[in-house]
Amino acid sequence: MQSFRIESQFKITGIGSASGLFYMKNYLFIISDNSSFLYKYSIQEKELNKIPIMENPQENILKKDKFDFESIALKGNKLHILGSGSTSKREKRITFNFETETIVEKDLTKLYKQLKQNTSISDDELNIEGAFFITNKWYLFQRGNGANSKNGIFILNDNLNDNGNIEFIPIQLPKIKHIETSFTDAILVEDKIYFLATAEDTTSTYDDGEILGSILGRMDFKTLEIETTLKISDNHKFEGLTLYKKTEDKIEFLLCQDNDTMVIETEIFKLVLTN
Repeated sequence: MQSFRIESQFKITGIGSASGLFYMKNYLFIISDNSSFLYKYSIQEKELNKIPIMENPQENILKKDKFDFESIALKGNKLHILGSGSTSKREKRITFNFETETIVEKDLTKLYKQLKQNTSISDDELNIEGAFFITNKWYLFQRGNGANSKNGIFILNDNLNDNGNIEFIPIQLPKIKHIETSFTDAILVEDKIYFLATAEDTTSTYDDGEILGSILGRMDFKTLEIETTLKISDNHKFEGLTLYKKTEDKIEFLLCQDNDTMVIETEIFKLVLTN
């Protein structure tokens, strides 16, 4: 990753606190950490459709009550939306079937308990912020922004069950100023993992802190070794990453940020990497 540029691509009114996004066929599917809707945005038509993913869907849910959906990933013909696991209310998985547009909810309490037990992560420090599925395995990215700052990747079986093998790979991320960055999203592009990480001046997984900047990193999928990182912002808290376009000489991503406010508007950024 030798050079990059980042620019505002468009703003979407009707979504607040965007936490993840997935691009497919000129549509953006976006989740929010304080909402119980899945948002479908037509880039061409500039139209937003809100898909309820839980009973009595709401927006701007109070922090103590929110489901904290932070990860969105494709498996087969379904989008999987995962809660962070940082409180008992945040242990749900929602699937959205593209063909039937049906919604299925699953309780992940037992799985998240097993993740914590396997890695000695305390109840309030589990914080799943990114996920992808490949070759019958899930890769879940733990954001280590608690007091113990344990960044890492959970690797587990294809059904997100609590009775399979679970492996945890600790990952040390670079610092911005005095704070180690922590995962906020990750995707797989061919044989490389591209990830976002942010430095936030707090030791809490619950309370927000001062944003010191965000980085984009690239990791080898087979070895899970970090190959390179770039600081892409001094003040944005980027939380969502999706592949937009890829050619021989450049790769383009779309990013969203969580502005940690009650404003129902989301700005989408385009990040272009050139060889």
